[in-house]
Amino acid sequence: MLDFPNWKRILVAVVCLFGVLYAAPNFMPDDVLEGVPDWSPGKRISLGLDLQGGAHLLMQVDTEGYLKEILDRGYKQDIRAAMRTAKVRPNASVVGNAVIYQFKESDKEDAIRREIRRNSPDLEVESLGDGKFRATLSEQGLRDRIATVMSQSIEVIRRRIDEMGTREPIIQRQGEDRILLQVPGVRDTERLKGIINQTAKLTFHMVDMNCDPNGRPPPGSKIFPSDELGPDGKPFNHCIRKRVRLSGERLVDAQPTFQDNQPVVSFRFDTRGARLFCKTTQDNVGRLFAVVLDGKVITAPRIEEPICGGSGIIRGSFTVQSARDLAILLRAGALPADMKILEERSVGPGLGQDSIDAGKMASIIGMVLVVIFMVIAYGMFGAMAVVALFFNISLILGLLSILQATLTLPGIAGIVLTMGMAVDANVLIFERIREEVHAGRSPLNAVDAGYRRALTTIIDSNLTTLIATTLLFAFGSGPIKGFAITLSIGILTSMFTAIMVTRLQVILWLRRSRPTMLPI
Repeated sequence: MLDFPNWKRILVAVVCLFGVLYAAPNFMPDDVLEGVPDWSPGKRISLGLDLQGGAHLLMQVDTEGYLKEILDRGYKQDIRAAMRTAKVRPNASVVGNAVIYQFKESDKEDAIRREIRRNSPDLEVESLGDGKFRATLSEQGLRDRIATVMSQSIEVIRRRIDEMGTREPIIQRQGEDRILLQVPGVRDTERLKGIINQTAKLTFHMVDMNCDPNGRPPPGSKIFPSDELGPDGKPFNHCIRKRVRLSGERLVDAQPTFQDNQPVVSFRFDTRGARLFCKTTQDNVGRLFAVVLDGKVITAPRIEEPICGGSGIIRGSFTVQSARDLAILLRAGALPADMKILEERSVGPGLGQDSIDAGKMASIIGMVLVVIFMVIAYGMFGAMAVVALFFNISLILGLLSILQATLTLPGIAGIVLTMGMAVDANVLIFERIREEVHAGRSPLNAVDAGYRRALTTIIDSNLTTLIATTLLFAFGSGPIKGFAITLSIGILTSMFTAIMVTRLQVILWLRRSRPTMLPI
C-alpha cells in the first residue's frame, strides 16, 4: 500500500485540481463569472425550488371531457362500424358517459355484440329495451384510460418544461385526476401557465370557399374564429371543412425564425406527414389552406404550388416570444385533455435565501467540529484528513456543477452527512495504524498494514450505503432524489480522498521524514 508511482500522484493532483476549478464558480460574484472565458469552468449548481424560489401549480385534468371525446371519436365509430358489418343502418350517439345505439332488426343483436366485443373489448353493453342499447366503459377500461391520459399529460408537461430550458422540475400525479408541478427559478408564472395550460392541438384543413363565414355553415363545414385581422383591423371568421387533412401528431420539429423581418414558425413533418402534405397541396393548388390551433385559425394562406419538401412556415400575428412559445408547444406535442389550474403559489427567493443561509451555517458548523475532532484525536494525521476533506467537498460541488444536478435543502443535508462519513474512512485507517503501532510494528509497516487491512472494511461499509442511496434515487422523488444524489456522489468522492489523497500525503511525509515513531 506504500507503493505510489508517479502516474498515480499526477492523477490524484489532476482530479483534485479539477474539483477545485469546477467548484470555484459557485463562490464567484456574478460580475466576475461573466468575465470568465467560455472554455473554462463556469457552471454553477442548479438550485431547487426550496433554495431559489419558483412556481408551484396544482392542476386538474379534464378526464370527463377526455372520456367523452374518446367515446365520440373512437367507440362510437367502432359501434357504427359493427352495425354496418351486420348490415344494419348505423344509429349511434354519445349521451353522457355512454354510447346509445338503436336498431329494429332483433336478429342482428348477437352479431353486433360480437363485433363490438372484437373491436372494443373494454366496452360493456346493456339492453334498454325497444331495440335500444347502451355501451359503457368497463371499470378496468375506465381506470386504464384515466391512467393513460394522466401519464400522457405528465409526459407532455415535462417536455414543454424541458423545452423552456428549466432543469429538474417536480411533476407528480396527485389523486385521481390532479398533477402537481413545481418549477424552480421561474418568475414569469403567466407565461408558464400559458405554455402548460394550452392544449396545442394543431390541425390542417381546407377552407370552404363557397361558405359565408358570417352565415350558417353547410354540412361538413364549420365556422372558426381567426387570429388574423381583416381590412378593418378586427379579427374575422373562417369557414373551413371539418375533415382534418393533417394533424400535428405528424410534426417532428418546429422552430421560431424570421421571414421578411416578421417572426414565423417553421415546421417539419415525418415521412408519412410529408407525403400527405405534398398530396394535399398538389390537389388543392389555388385554394386556401387553414392552420388551426386549439379551435382557432392561426393563418389561412393560399396554396401557390405543391409543397413536397416535408416542411413549411406558419405565419400569423406573432411576436418573437409568442413564436418561440408556439414552437415549444408544437415540439412537445398536444395535451390529450384540457387542464385547469386549481392552486397557484409562488415561492419567493427570500425564503430560498434563508434556506441557503441555514444550510451554509450547518455546513460550516459541521466542518469546524469535524476539523477540531480530527486534529485533537489524530494530530498531524488528522490535519491530513482535513486537507482531504477540503478536496472531497470541492469534488462534490464540482460534480454537482458539471452534472447540473438540482441541489435542494435535503441535498445540503446529504453534503453535511458526507462530511462526517468522509473522515469515517480515515478514522478506520488511523485506528488500525494505532493498533499496529501498539503491536510493535515499525512506522512503515504499521502504515502499510493499517491501509491494507482497513481497505476491505471501508469498501464494504460504503458499498452498502451506496446501495441504499441508489434505492432512494430509484424509488424516491423530488427532495428524496436530491438527498440520494449528493450522498451518492459524496460516498464516491470520500472513498477517493480517504484512500488516495490522504494516503499520498502520509506516504510523502514518511519518505521525507523517515520517522522512528508515528505522531498518532
